[in-house]
Order: sequence, then structure tokens, then C-alpha cells
Amino acid sequence: MNTGLLVQYVVIGLIVLASALIVLRKLAPTLTNRWLAAASIRFSRPGHSTWVRAFGQRLQPKQATGNCSDGCSTCGACGPKPPAAARTEAVPLEFRSRAK
Repeated sequence: MNTGLLVQYVVIGLIVLASALIVLRKLAPTLTNRWLAAASIRFSRPGHSTWVRAFGQRLQPKQATGNCSDGCSTCGACGPKPPAAARTEAVPLEFRSRAK
């Protein structure tokens, strides 16, 4: 196998893996948050080196802060906005005859 072809396969594989992780993160955020929390705990153990513990801290998923800007949607207040109020005045229909 040619070295250039092997590099091409590795790059394409990394792109496909990154795309799959992004899709999984969008479609199953609770599952991926659990996975990130488990990996964070595993890497943050005291026996590991400093850079491994720092990586574990970076993997820790963000927690909902309880305000409306975090988008947690636990209280239902951040849901879709209701439609704008309909016009209150009635506008009569006008029918015109067709010109022949």
C-alpha cells in the first residue's frame, strides 16, 4: 500500500469519526454527557499525571446553571415562543367580478 493512500484513508477515517461524534452529540446529548462524565472521572484520578488530569477536567460536561441562557429546557420556560397575537380588527372580504 502506498504511504499517500494510507494517509488519505487515515484522514478520511478521522473525518468520518468526528462527523459521527457530532451527530451523536446532537441526537443523544444525555448519553454523550454520561460518557463524557465517566471519561472525566477516569482521567481525573489522583494517580495520573497533571496533563491527564487537566484533560479529564476539560472533558467534564457543562452543567445546567438554572438560567434561561443555558438551554437546559427543564422548566419549560425556554421552549418555543407562542405565535404573535392575531389582528384584533376584522377586515371584510371584498369580492370583485371578473372583467370580461
